[in-house]
Amino acid sequence: MKSIYTIVSSSRRRRVLIWTGIGLWLSILVGCGTLVGCGPSAEELKAVVYTPRDRADWPVSTPAAEGLDPLLVARLYYNAAKLKSLYGVLVIKNDTLIAEKYFNIGYIDQVSGRMSFTKSVTSALIGLALEQGYLKNLDQKMIDFFPEYAELITDPRKKQITIRQLLMMRSGYPWEEHYPDLTRRMFWVDDWRWLPHIVDVPLDSDPGTRFGYSNLGSHLLGVIAARATHLDLMVYAQKNLFTPIGATIADWTQDEDGYRWGFWEIQLTARDMAKFGKLYMHGGRWDGTQVIPEAWVKDSLIRYSEGINFTAWIGSGLGGYMHDLGYGYQWWSATAGRHTYDFAWGHGGQLVVLLHDLDMMIVTTADPLYGVPGEESWHYEGAIIDLVGEFIASLP
Repeated sequence: MKSIYTIVSSSRRRRVLIWTGIGLWLSILVGCGTLVGCGPSAEELKAVVYTPRDRADWPVSTPAAEGLDPLLVARLYYNAAKLKSLYGVLVIKNDTLIAEKYFNIGYIDQVSGRMSFTKSVTSALIGLALEQGYLKNLDQKMIDFFPEYAELITDPRKKQITIRQLLMMRSGYPWEEHYPDLTRRMFWVDDWRWLPHIVDVPLDSDPGTRFGYSNLGSHLLGVIAARATHLDLMVYAQKNLFTPIGATIADWTQDEDGYRWGFWEIQLTARDMAKFGKLYMHGGRWDGTQVIPEAWVKDSLIRYSEGINFTAWIGSGLGGYMHDLGYGYQWWSATAGRHTYDFAWGHGGQLVVLLHDLDMMIVTTADPLYGVPGEESWHYEGAIIDLVGEFIASLP
């Protein structure tokens, strides 16, 4: 049989192709409503398994029992299965674990460095140190805790940086990854002694004037808490924060001076990350005990910076699901669909998302270094953030 392209003229061939294309488009629209809406069938979604394991550390339930459409949850896990760097996804509603599944090399008892999720933990420890009298107030100067560097500082603005400004990411210290040489020195060829960077990392804005994400600033908060309490930060955190909620820190990496990294690398299971989130869902209370001051939780989730341009910040977009990005005391906030949410956020896709209006949490864990070194950062992480954002936007 001859091809259609052989038996029609050139002009007629173009008309045939145009109408064939229109017919194909219409058939797709009829078949699934809209191109954007195309996805798994109801039968495929019903086959998705996400039942959590019933263990003593979390009460379990089902989406339907907690008033949530099971097919919405199934779609979340159907889409999650496509992501190569994802370790796990948990959904908690009304204080019960209603969905849980692990992917790739992830598993229920897995512990690994949770990257900048750690920042939100460090914030909680500053709040505890303040409540217990180890810190006078948040307007204490950073340099008061690092007297050995006071005479070495040549920029007088650094001596005015406060604990509050460090918490709000308004210290003036830059985001290291905006400066390749700084990134190389601090993350790759440095001896991992970060305290001298108080002196040698230049400010890129006046303290208190604008948002500027800084890993150094968060690490200094952790050292301040350790020096104020005269305790190893992991010991202090386990005793005062994690033991009361039935969670365990598996490890927490240290710098060359012996201080736990205040900005990354605390190691917890996904379920224990969810317990930390539950604490913030309940104003710092756990089973009737006030673990973190309620006022601290409230203050931590205030949006001190708003309208943060994520695309300009990391040089990459995150689809259409994260809007109105804001920042509190080492906690993020954003909107998706009709919902505003707070979240702890670690590189690679370590997320603890708080949806207060729905009494719901979403937790994700992932491999932060998946892919080609230098390119792994935002592509896979963005896919996980979009996964969560799309799910939130779908919720009534």
